[in-house]
Amino acid sequence: MISVDNLTVSFGGWDLFKEISLLVNPKDRIGLVGKNGAGKSTLLKVIAGLQPATSGTVTKSGDVTIGYLPQQMKVADTTSLVEETAKAFIEVIALEKEIAVLTEEIAVRTDYESAEYERLLHRLNDATDHYHILGGDNREADIEKTLLGLGFKRSDFNRATSEFSGGWRMRIELAKLLLRRPSVFLLDEPTNHLDIESIQWLEGYLKDYNGAVVLISHDRAFLDNVTNRTVEIMLGKLYDYRVPYSKYVELRRERREQQMAAYENQQRLIEKTEEFIEKFRYKPTKSNQVQSRIKQLEKLDRIEVDEEDLAALSIKFPPAPRSGQVVAEVKGAGMSFGEKHVFSGAEFTIEKGDRIALVGRNGEGKTTFARMLIGQLQPTEGSIKVGVNVNIGYYAQNQDDLMNGEFTVYDTLDRVAVGDIRTRLRDILGAFLFRGEDIDKKVKVLSGGERSRLAMARMMLEPHNLLVLDEPTNHMDMRSKDILKNALLKYDGTLVVVSHDREFLDGLVNKIYEFRDGGVREYLGDIWYFLEKRRVESMREIEAREPLSAVQKVSAAAEKRKIDYQQKKELERNIRKTQNVIAAVEKKIENMETEVAEWNKRLADPQAYGIDLSDTNVFSEYDNLKKSLAAEVHEWEKLGYELELLEDQLKEIL
Repeated sequence: MISVDNLTVSFGGWDLFKEISLLVNPKDRIGLVGKNGAGKSTLLKVIAGLQPATSGTVTKSGDVTIGYLPQQMKVADTTSLVEETAKAFIEVIALEKEIAVLTEEIAVRTDYESAEYERLLHRLNDATDHYHILGGDNREADIEKTLLGLGFKRSDFNRATSEFSGGWRMRIELAKLLLRRPSVFLLDEPTNHLDIESIQWLEGYLKDYNGAVVLISHDRAFLDNVTNRTVEIMLGKLYDYRVPYSKYVELRRERREQQMAAYENQQRLIEKTEEFIEKFRYKPTKSNQVQSRIKQLEKLDRIEVDEEDLAALSIKFPPAPRSGQVVAEVKGAGMSFGEKHVFSGAEFTIEKGDRIALVGRNGEGKTTFARMLIGQLQPTEGSIKVGVNVNIGYYAQNQDDLMNGEFTVYDTLDRVAVGDIRTRLRDILGAFLFRGEDIDKKVKVLSGGERSRLAMARMMLEPHNLLVLDEPTNHMDMRSKDILKNALLKYDGTLVVVSHDREFLDGLVNKIYEFRDGGVREYLGDIWYFLEKRRVESMREIEAREPLSAVQKVSAAAEKRKIDYQQKKELERNIRKTQNVIAAVEKKIENMETEVAEWNKRLADPQAYGIDLSDTNVFSEYDNLKKSLAAEVHEWEKLGYELELLEDQLKEIL
């Protein structure tokens, strides 16, 4: 389908990648991964024919068409949403005209045996087949389905494209690309401007697509759900793994261990060889051997290792200062900008230690609420009252744009740091992957991901007991997201985060507030609990919108009774099983709580129990017991969510 052979791209004598080869087959689902700057986007541009290679070739079979979505692109704003999206069918419209002309010409001809008549019939047949393949019969339905899937409402269809924000206009371009149905999709960060529901819809679309897909994404869940092959670019070389992303991570770890072992062996060989050369360089009796060793070193193919990946990085937010139990009280809060109503009726309390995700479609009020919470905006309805001694740290979507581009990386932190922390600025920057000469770079030359990391580092310079983070992982690569997530998991304050990254939110939050259709709804569970609940509710909405005929109703009712009986038995069995597991976990928690209480009693009076507090093993055993207890409690909560879902499904059937 597409063959990349010995491709090299160089800039100023430096090779971005050298003599790499790749074959894209029909129905391949390829995730292109690697560090920021490794050359992923450049490779897509070369394949799309938008950038020349220094050497090598890209060969496409004759009938291959390519649909390329860059991270940023010029978007049209002169028509309505539907009219702009319909431009995806320019080829279909041209085929319609050609079919009409051919049909009319064939109808008036009488030379049925001639070669020209046969040629017209063949061309009509080919044009008609191609018309059907491109979805000409269903284009209006396809436009509607695609726009709704990407988060647009029917009321948006006749709106001018100029009324939409940049993120929504990127969705229009994505819709046009999907509707063109090319042989190969080349997608560079397609989820950047999508919310969770739209990402899930796109996953389903790409999984079922009849062509091939090559995509770049920093969304692990999206890669795992779409791809079956992972291609890594590292140090100018290409490594092909015939597995999805999560499995690739395991295989890559094994490969790196082997690579490190080979690297260390080679370094020992080089060291010994250089010692031999230095020792016997001026001894005539050893001159032949010395020359032989020198040639051996010159011919040696040096093993390279990505040094950055070897560093064990760990960052921590400063301990959260003590605050009141109530961090914020939200009473009937709402916001309107003039005639534009965003949301209303937000009614909940944020308590100390809560870990909350704000989710929902773009434009529904997540960022607006975050700004209301920190006091940047005042609600037009109701009130938001922040609790006693609450110190807020805020990371905005455009936080990186708020930094002075003329300052260096180091200056950006130095100008806001006070006290003893100024002595640790280099350590903090190192933890966020700014090392050596990087700290002297001006902010204006940093990539989006680098600016995001710098903004996060700046926020860590002073302690906060409430962190409000608005899309903190935008532009961050996998590794930076992991570093940030691990730091947030250790953070002991209250967290409110706006994000559409399911893998990032997994295990990080335990409460979800969904902004939808002008309201706010609470889900007491993690991100997967919320998504399952939304899936069930969406199914109900679809069923309610699609009335059946009388005959269909009778047939559907009979089929439903049969399915319901089978589902009821299966659900009852799963409920009993889950209840038994919960009972076992509860018993385990009870025993562990008894052990912790006993430990507390002994540690309160160590002399009476003969405990040596200088023995670190004592506290290690105590800490391990508390960690195990916390893990069991987390498991109990998950099982509780699962049981609630099963019971809800059973109620629906009954």
